[in-house]
Formats: sequence, structure tokens, C-alpha cells
Amino acid sequence: MSTIVEPTASYSVSKPFRLSVLIRQILLYAVVILVSLSMVVPFIWMLSASVKSESEVFSFPIQWIPSTFYWSNYEKVWFKLPFFSYYLNTIKIAVSTTILQIITCSLAAYAFSKVRFPERDKLFFLYVATMMIPFQVMMIPQFMLMKQLGLLNSHWALILLGAFSPFGVFLFRQFFISIPEELSEAARIDGLSEFGIYLRVIMPLMRPAIASLTIFTFMHSWNDFLGPLIYINSDHLFTLQLGMQHFQSEHATEYGPLMAAAVSAIVPTILIYFFAQDHFVEGIAAGAIKG
Repeated sequence: MSTIVEPTASYSVSKPFRLSVLIRQILLYAVVILVSLSMVVPFIWMLSASVKSESEVFSFPIQWIPSTFYWSNYEKVWFKLPFFSYYLNTIKIAVSTTILQIITCSLAAYAFSKVRFPERDKLFFLYVATMMIPFQVMMIPQFMLMKQLGLLNSHWALILLGAFSPFGVFLFRQFFISIPEELSEAARIDGLSEFGIYLRVIMPLMRPAIASLTIFTFMHSWNDFLGPLIYINSDHLFTLQLGMQHFQSEHATEYGPLMAAAVSAIVPTILIYFFAQDHFVEGIAAGAIKG
């Protein structure tokens, strides 16, 4: 005679548990959606305001899709100002700073992680500790240094000051440490120099770190306002952030053209993140695990 197995009480216990897990997931998704909307809505408003007249920009309730598109705002930005020149200046500074920072940070990080020399770790600690010094403390000494070098009112002042980064060295060093030392030892046995090991063995493995630092450096340099404000005086050398100040005066602000300029200025940063996002996410995740 077969025995019928009665269902255990674990099912009745697990069902409320699964329900509570489902509720928590729903609440988590709701919070994520609300936070995402809080970040996206200002960008949508900027995009909408860029094609509105001045009287419609702050109208309430907000008309997200205007009845008439004022494309003249973009025309004013691109044809009544040397906006293309501002664009080229900003690209020059951002690209140069990014390339130089990748080179200097990767070389320094290689030395701090793969080359043994006295007091290496203490020196690295002191170098990284400079990240805690506020920019306002270094602003005047840096200005005096650039003045002594004759680099005021020049893009070189911004490029050279942005070519070095303790954060970039720290980021690269974390990745270098994760690479097995056996690879470097095998390359040394094959006769490669330290620079050859760095260039031909280590750097090809560093794409996530390079993508992460590229995004951080490019966006910081592209959006920098205080640096150009300090070192650049001539209009033909202005960056986008300084050029957009033409739409703001002491008594009034042209919000329509200003938003059109902001939309035009944000496009390169979106493209950079779009093309490097896979490596960027991989680099951040790997860095978090190693940290």
C-alpha cells in the first residue's frame, strides 16, 4: 500500500517570504525609477527650453513640446557667436589633457606597482594624499607658477595642469596590482626592458582602466569653468563654458540660446560615454572588487 506524503509546512512559510521579497523588489524598482527621472527630467527640460521663446521657457505648467519650435536659438548660438571656435578650443584642451593624463598616470602607476625601489609605498601614499588638498589652496600657487612660465592666456596652462592626476595613478595602480607578476617576470627573461613590459605586456590588458580614466578626465576637462576663467582672457581662446557667458549679462539672461548652447555642448560627452560605457562599467566593477 503506497504512502501519501502530506505537503510540509515549509510551503506555507516560503510563500509569505516570496511575497515579501517581491514587495521589496517592487519598492526598489520604484525608487530607482524615481531617482532616474529626477536625473533625466532636467535634461529633458533643457532640451525643450532650447527651442522655446523667452516667454515660454518658465511658463507653468511646463509645456514640454512647444507649439512653435524656435530654431533661431541654435542659429544665434552657431552663427552670431564664434561658437565653433569655442568648440575647437574645448576639444583641443580636453583631448590633449586626456591623452597626457593616460600616459603620465599609467607610467607612474607602473612604477608604483611593478618596479621595486626604496620607500615606494610611502611615496605613493604621499602622492595620493594630495587628492585631499582643496583646489582653492593650490589655485594661487599654480597661477604664480604659470605666470613665471609665461603661460597665462594660453591653452598650455590648462593642458599642463590637467596632465597629472593622483586619482588616475591610484586607478591604474589598482589594475596593475591585479595583473600576475609572472607575466612581467617572463617578459624580463625574454629580454624586454621595463618600458617594453609596460607598453607591450601590461597596457594591452588595461582597456577598462583606460576607458574609465578617459571618461572621468574628458568630462572634467570639458566641463571645467574655473580653470579657463582664471587663465584665459582673450575671446578667441575661450572654451564653451566661457563662451556661453555671452548669453548672460548683469541685467538679463537669454535662456533660450543659453539652453541651445548647453545642448550643443553636451553632445561630445554623451558620445564619449556611449562608446566607452562597456569598458567603463567593467572597470568600475573590477576596481570595486579589487578595492
